[in-house]
Amino acid sequence: MSVLMQFAIFPTDKGASASNYVSRVISMIHESGLPYQLSAMGTIIETETLEEAQSIVNHAYALLQIDCTRVYCTVTFDIRDGQIGRLQKKVESIENKIGPVNH
Repeated sequence: MSVLMQFAIFPTDKGASASNYVSRVISMIHESGLPYQLSAMGTIIETETLEEAQSIVNHAYALLQIDCTRVYCTVTFDIRDGQIGRLQKKVESIENKIGPVNH
């Protein structure tokens, strides 16, 4: 199974910039060893199970709950039986059709 999860999580009670808080979450994802892509609006992660993806969201919330009283989170899942590696393969499929995508 391959689970692509796109999510964004950040505090809404800490002012205009949330980068110090978001960096906690990204560090945790990086340390997990899971493949991920960071963007300006969220992060995409690939896991082998839905439970593993949900665990990442739970851990991210726990990191923010320490000193944030209000947290906003959006989550989208693409769950598919089959091979892992879709995070990169989906991008490569488009690049094969139109050329390199501006990263």
